[in-house]
Amino acid sequence: MMIEVFKTNVQTEEDAGKAISMLQCHLPYSRINFDLEDCDKVLRIEAHYIQPDKIIELLGRHGHHCQLLD
Repeated sequence: MMIEVFKTNVQTEEDAGKAISMLQCHLPYSRINFDLEDCDKVLRIEAHYIQPDKIIELLGRHGHHCQLLD
């Protein structure tokens, strides 16, 4: 399993839910969650294979900023 963590600008539970649903279409057997309490509005993805650039692109298409955390 791979784990990637991203900093985002997702602010609400509603937006997080929409983003998770959209991402699960592209990563069907993954675990995806947001920590909106964190100052970086962290998105955590656990999957067998993750393409960070694709995640950033997908969230960008839906109006959200996203960058990989080191």
